[in-house]
Amino acid sequence: MEITEVRITLKGSEDGKLKAFATITFDNSFVVRDLKVIEGKKGLFVAMPSRKVTYPCAKCRHRNASKDKFCANCGSKIIPRREEKFDEEVRQNEHRDIAHPITPESREYIQNRVIDAYKEDLQNVGERQSGQVAGNPDY
Repeated sequence: MEITEVRITLKGSEDGKLKAFATITFDNSFVVRDLKVIEGKKGLFVAMPSRKVTYPCAKCRHRNASKDKFCANCGSKIIPRREEKFDEEVRQNEHRDIAHPITPESREYIQNRVIDAYKEDLQNVGERQSGQVAGNPDY
């Protein structure tokens, strides 16, 4: 599978860790949205799309965040099922990937393509801004 398109949506905040969102297309036929470009301690990396882990209330079945001890809907104490232990590791892992690469090579391939597109977008924005400042009528 080849990535045939990468779309980057830059975030306006320069002080935050989230730098951009990305959408990638494989073979002009399969799209993955909401990848995140994040500035980490070791540089830029790509986080896969994820969703918040929720647990149902035994009384009203309302879905609650994994860290909640009481139901946001009815106020009942949330009692986890046996297979869903509420230990500290589970509480810290509040998001689960929706889609992710299986091999390190595919993760590296996706990450390189997305980060390259992000850097290119940053460069294009910088060129457009400098062109506007210099009075370039093309922008």
